Amino acid sequence: MEAIKAEKIKKIYFLEGEKIEALKGVSLSIEKGEMVALMGPSGSGKSTLLHILGGIDKPTEGNVFINGQNLLSLSDKKLAIFRNKHIGFVFQFHYLLPEFTILENVMLPVQIYNRGGAKEKAEKILRLLGLSHRLKHKPSQVSGGEQQRAAIARAVVNEPDVILADEPTGNLDSKNAQKVMEIFLQMNKEKNVSIVIATHDREIAEYCNRILYLKDGVIEDIIVRT
Repeated sequence: MEAIKAEKIKKIYFLEGEKIEALKGVSLSIEKGEMVALMGPSGSGKSTLLHILGGIDKPTEGNVFINGQNLLSLSDKKLAIFRNKHIGFVFQFHYLLPEFTILENVMLPVQIYNRGGAKEKAEKILRLLGLSHRLKHKPSQVSGGEQQRAAIARAVVNEPDVILADEPTGNLDSKNAQKVMEIFLQMNKEKNVSIVIATHDREIAEYCNRILYLKDGVIEDIIVRT
């Protein structure tokens, strides 16, 4: 079953009267339980594509399907509900709310739609990620690696079908980067979560089943790893 399908995605920006084609008709299909890396130089369209796949941005042309649901057919409200339930997004900059504790940050996605058991679910995932001793700490009181693990916890607390990660290890040292990837691998294998990672790091990409190379807004090459 296809977890993600993109059809002829185009994204055009106009900057000071200049037309910029960030994506030029990208199509891709990602199966349930597959891990895929997006690689390419800066400006190749990796982040733009990832944001469109996650419903954070909308394409100029084309369609995006998650579990068969066309994201472009949803109203903003229904899209937000769908995204919260089915898609976890991990950013390079964790965007934890500084006034909240680590536990409160991770509880938020559950609380937004008044789902029960927010505290229990957040504590469980934080424990799995080795952060049970940081529940009452504010983001400024923990290390960069711990902040990123907390951001991952927040992204996966609702047990999404799809995780989209934009340079999730870009600000981490090699030890913490490895920890993050081990977490992704565990979720992929145990929960059959589909994961797409935009990265500049070849070592990170080597964890994935396939590597898609983007250049100038198109997929230039695909490497299948065994």
